[in-house]
Amino acid sequence: MSATWDSYIDNLIAQSKDQSGQTHVDKACIIGLDGGAKWTTDQHPCALKLHPNEAKRIAICFKKRDFTPFIEGGVCVEQDYCIFLREIDSKVVYAKGPRGGVALQASKAAIVVARTAEGRQQGNANKAVGVIADYLESMNL
Repeated sequence: MSATWDSYIDNLIAQSKDQSGQTHVDKACIIGLDGGAKWTTDQHPCALKLHPNEAKRIAICFKKRDFTPFIEGGVCVEQDYCIFLREIDSKVVYAKGPRGGVALQASKAAIVVARTAEGRQQGNANKAVGVIADYLESMNL
């Protein structure tokens, strides 16, 4: 975990802006694909504070490319149960919870996770998560 990675939260939120300047991601984090260790800190004001067990479960599903646990039991984010909506190419997962939508995307070594507050545009958040995950992938991370 490093404060250096926290700038990625700011970048992700900025990437979620629409044409009017409205951001659509309210919280985000990056975790490791191997075990779910946090790359971003919980001290960032917009940090998505995953419980270690939540991060570990997410990492296991992405590492195995088996999303059955999400389908059967949902995706837990900050102790909120989020209903699994779909996965794409064993790399992207979308879910919906009581506080808004959740987008997750894996790179070679990390998983980018972002939440869209209720009433905001999930598509903008999905795009932003993709931009950061694709960048990490291009850096071989």
